Parts: sequence; structure tokens; C-alpha cells
Amino acid sequence: MTAPRGAVAKRLRRRLAPAADRSPTRDLERRLGDAVRTRLPHGIAELVLFVLKQGWASLFGALLLAGMLLSAAVWQDHWPVHRYDALLVYAIALQAAFLALRLETWREVRVILLFHLTGTVMEWFKVSAGSWAYPDPALTKVLGVPLYSGFMYAAVGSYMARAIRIFRMSFAPYPPYWTTVALAAAIYVNFFAHHYLPDIRLGLFAATLVLFARTRVWFDMGAGAYWMPLPLAALLTAFALWIAENVGTATGTWLYAGQARLDWVSLAKMGSWYLLLYVSFVTVTLVYRGALRREAGPPPKTDLG
Repeated sequence: MTAPRGAVAKRLRRRLAPAADRSPTRDLERRLGDAVRTRLPHGIAELVLFVLKQGWASLFGALLLAGMLLSAAVWQDHWPVHRYDALLVYAIALQAAFLALRLETWREVRVILLFHLTGTVMEWFKVSAGSWAYPDPALTKVLGVPLYSGFMYAAVGSYMARAIRIFRMSFAPYPPYWTTVALAAAIYVNFFAHHYLPDIRLGLFAATLVLFARTRVWFDMGAGAYWMPLPLAALLTAFALWIAENVGTATGTWLYAGQARLDWVSLAKMGSWYLLLYVSFVTVTLVYRGALRREAGPPPKTDLG
């Protein structure tokens, strides 16, 4: 007895799907998408699913922020474990859980770890330069920086890697790869060099537009492909990170120079995050080179399943 044609086609699509797409939650995501689309008008359903997928992609960062909020609310100075040390244990447990539950792959974690390390190095420098500080004590502080801070950068890398996989993103037309690596390196170096040399961030902002003004982020919502200019996507993500920074400072997890605990973080920090996102993005593309396309236009239908 042969299987129905639809079942054969479904099995074939699963075999041909990229390994990263065969996640343990993919079927659940598809069932949820079908349920939402049957109950809501098309436009509203796509918006709801977009928000839900974004939340799912940023799960690591959301749980990390939840840990900051909860620990700030309940922690007592006389407790035997410092809050920053507990946050480090919590962040490590989160990362282990994401691997155990296959919410992230080892390939993704390796490149996220690279961004984690580059972020920690920048933390050491910026704290020593007086740009910001971590006011609470901790046994796991090195050069004034608690080691859990690297996981905040890892959360950005995690979001990008998971978003590319969950939305099955592609980026087109993508500039020559070496130019994006050079831009990311220049941005990273400027975070250090501007303390001693003229700040070239305005030129770096311009460079992001020169390189990526034509690049569209194509993403799959299940019922069709949509796109957004890559610089706009970076700006919107920078705004979300600025909101997250305000959570961090409001809980006293870190403070900028001259900032009181309940002061809003300067909007100028959005510009810093906008630039740093390109460093994170180029780092993540080390394992997602297949999502980069030189030709313009939407991805082939086979790429979207």
C-alpha cells in the first residue's frame, strides 16, 4: 500500500529541509501558525505571528532580563551568594538548557561564544575607561567586570542566529563578504580607538548605508515571503536593545558614568547598539553564509519550503 501523495511530499520536504530547520519546535510553530490564520484576518494574523516569532527568537535575552528583574527585586545584601555570581550561574544554566533542548545548535553556540568573548574584552576596556560600571560586589568579577556580562552579548548573538533560522531569512543583494568583515572590524576597533583618536562613527554610520542600503532581509511567515531594508531592521533592533538597557540600569545591574539608577539611558546609546549589531550580524553569518545572496529579489521558493 502506497502512502498518499500529500504524505510523500511532506516527507520529501522534511528530508530536503536544511538541518537547522528541523528543530524540535518547527512542527509546533507551523501548527500555531495554521491555528492563528484560521481565526484571524490575513493581515492581523501575519502581524501576530511576526510578533510571536520575534519573541521566540529573543527567548534567551528575555529570560536573561527576567533574571535581572527578579534578582533585583528579591536579593538581599546579607545573602551568602552575590547577585552577580548568581546571575552567572543562571546564565550558564540557560545556555546549557538551550543546548539540551536543541533550541540552539552547537554550531550556533560556537559563533555566539565568539561574540561573547569580543563583548567581554570590550567590557573590560570600557569599565577601565570609566564609560560604565558594575556597582555590586561579586567573586566572579575580573577587572571590575562580572563574568555574566558576556552573556548579554551572547543574548544578541542568540537572537540573531535564532531569528535567521526561525524566519528562514535570506539577505539580498548582499555586498562582497570581505567588505562586511572590514566594516565590522572597523566598528569594533573604533569602540576602543575613539578614546584616543577622533571618533569616526559618523563615517561608520554612512558606511553601513553605502554597503547595505540595497540589502533586503527576506523572511518567511509560512504563508509568504516579506522583506525589510537591512539598515531599518538594525535600527529597530537597536531600539529594542535600548529598552533592554533601561531594564539593566533600572535594576542596578550596571550604570553609565554620571547616571542615577532610575535615569533613562541616553538615546545616543541606540547609535552604539546600531553599529555593534553589524559586528554581531557579521559574526553570526560565519555559520549562515548560505543565507547571503548576491542577486537581488526574493529567495527561491525551495529556500522557503
